[in-house]
Amino acid sequence: MNLGGGVHLTYCSNIHPGESWAEVRANVERHMLAVRERVHPAGDFGLGLRLSARAAAELSAPAVLAEFRAFLARHRLYVFTLNGFPYGSFHGQRVKEGVYLPDWRDPERLRYTDQLADLLAALLPADPALEGSVSSVPGAFKPALGGTGDVALMVEHLLRHVAHLVGLRARTGRVVTLALEPEPHCFLETIAELVEFFAHELHGPAAVRRLMHLTALDRDAAARALHEHLGVCLDLCHAAVEFEEPAEGIRRLAEAGIRVLKMQISAGLHLPTLDAPALQALRRFDDAVYLHQVVQRGPGGGLARFADLPAALAALPADTRGLEWRVHFHVPIFLERLAPFLSTQSFIREVLALHRVQPVSAHLEVETYTWEVLPEPHRHGAVDEAVARELDWVRTELAP
Repeated sequence: MNLGGGVHLTYCSNIHPGESWAEVRANVERHMLAVRERVHPAGDFGLGLRLSARAAAELSAPAVLAEFRAFLARHRLYVFTLNGFPYGSFHGQRVKEGVYLPDWRDPERLRYTDQLADLLAALLPADPALEGSVSSVPGAFKPALGGTGDVALMVEHLLRHVAHLVGLRARTGRVVTLALEPEPHCFLETIAELVEFFAHELHGPAAVRRLMHLTALDRDAAARALHEHLGVCLDLCHAAVEFEEPAEGIRRLAEAGIRVLKMQISAGLHLPTLDAPALQALRRFDDAVYLHQVVQRGPGGGLARFADLPAALAALPADTRGLEWRVHFHVPIFLERLAPFLSTQSFIREVLALHRVQPVSAHLEVETYTWEVLPEPHRHGAVDEAVARELDWVRTELAP
């Protein structure tokens, strides 16, 4: 939905299982239209699509793309953002650390992301002021990295993608951007790591020179392109799990000249105290599909990080007094409490309060993809009803 002031709100279709284009297309017709009828029946409704590599390849067929564009026009729908994070299967089987593969060391990640950008440029509505955003993996899963050579590979592929976006803009007149999404236990995990990486590797003189070589842009235009086409997808669950401070984090990104190209509005789990009832209830959230990273804060404020919930549970000391956990498990954002613990909804409220004063991002996307593995007591009705409730909750929070 267009919220005014150039800000658009949607939800990500990754909540609906579907790896082929036929499945994604059916989900749009079955679910996304139903959500639209609940929350915004009279106006244009924006979509946030998750396209696997298979779905992207199938949608790229000219006749298939033309049919979908006609469908969008008939139903007053528009696409302004794509989730290009999961390349392969994302539901119904083990995903875990495989969700990052191929990562930005692999030229296949570059090829796939270039294709997503091309599709988004073709799907964007006629409004030339509306940019498109594609969110992507935060480099790689941190334990998989081998050293500086891996970082250099990631930087090279990211710069080649920016060169592709520059060429796409020249050919089509449309601006498509890449939003790297920091996530616990990844190469880009915290805002501090993101700021350092951009300063040294993506905004620095070497990156500018490389983009000049790839595009024939002059120095100023190349520097400008790096700032315009590369930025961050700020996932509020991830940031809350990392114990980021909302105002400070947003200020640091702005001072570093890093655009928040997309903000994913999501909530995780918060255990202020690690008592027996909370830990017992938490074990129900340990599923075999997704990684559920845990960040632990000790009495002195120090942080300890665990790649998945079983590792964190196994490392629990006998005395848990003073320990606090935040867990990467997306839960409905309208839930403040999931007895006997909390969600990180308060973090979302803080960020949306800042957004009311000064927009943080032009692209807002609700992203609660864990519906299938969410313990039954917390599902609260059918998925379409829950998504509509999440969108309405965000609109209420953003109201003056």
